Amino acid sequence: MKSEIIIAGFGGQGVLSMGKILAYAALFEGKEVSWMPAYGPEQRGGTANVTVIVSDERISSPILSEYDIAVILNQPSLDKFESKVKPGGLLIYDPYGISTPPQRNDIEIREVGAMDAAAEMDNVKAFNMIILGALLQLCPIVSTENVLKALRKTLPERHHHLIPLNEKALTCGRKLVANE
Repeated sequence: MKSEIIIAGFGGQGVLSMGKILAYAALFEGKEVSWMPAYGPEQRGGTANVTVIVSDERISSPILSEYDIAVILNQPSLDKFESKVKPGGLLIYDPYGISTPPQRNDIEIREVGAMDAAAEMDNVKAFNMIILGALLQLCPIVSTENVLKALRKTLPERHHHLIPLNEKALTCGRKLVANE
């Protein structure tokens, strides 16, 4: 099993941390992992993306030109990466930052209203965990248990009190796509 994933959006949406959490969770499961962030000089508001490869076998290169899965959180990222999803692949997007939705018919496209769900939870910072929950419902690359372990590893200890909120956000994301 090998999953080649791009997560892309604006800085401040939790793109890089979502990729890091996914990568750590895969490491906890004994999988081979590559995590390669890319972002502009602006930390918040500029574009950011991260490539994550999770594999049962050694990864030959972290550089990809096509992806099995794309998680897209804004229009510039959709414009750049929609064409780079392999035929038969999966594109997940939140409509909040998208003016022209994806148009391909050779891939699975799933809209996830994560921003609306985060607003309903009264915590927009849970947005990226809702998206991650949806991704893991559609493609169970790693277990929720290991995602929570990864959160404990990546979050500073002073923020560990937010782990239950993040777990709730993961569950919310799963439910958003489970019934479709």
